[in-house]
Amino acid sequence: MTAKPPPKPTPYHRSVFRVFRSIPTRWADNDMYGHVNNVVYYGWFDTAVNALLIERGALDIHHGDIVGFVVETGCNYFAPLAFPQTVEAGVRVAHVGSSSVRYEIALFAEGADTAAAQGHFIHVYVDRATQRPVKLPPSLQAVVSELRLSDRA
Repeated sequence: MTAKPPPKPTPYHRSVFRVFRSIPTRWADNDMYGHVNNVVYYGWFDTAVNALLIERGALDIHHGDIVGFVVETGCNYFAPLAFPQTVEAGVRVAHVGSSSVRYEIALFAEGADTAAAQGHFIHVYVDRATQRPVKLPPSLQAVVSELRLSDRA
């Protein structure tokens, strides 16, 4: 018996995100094919989520008691992005566990309605000293609640 391949993902529409971060591309982001190299997309995912958490007081990367470890990540690509475009990263939360959060990120060319790429990563939040999972603190829970998937998704 042959297993069916999973259904091909379709690009997210901008409307399923409430929070965005603009990220300018850099010359160094382009690869020899003239578009942004795939590894750069994962850096943008990290930047979009962590900058948001830091700005909203949910994460202190230098002195906080908790840190987020990425335990899973993935990305689907639909259209190329290239320097000198500005990328708009939409961020939302698809699932919250007691110590983990699944973030979904879509990367849009500036002003575009559909994602050029989209993906996810799961953070497990751990105690900085013991590196053991911890319950999400109230400040993080508040931000995560704001980013939860709505009925629009």
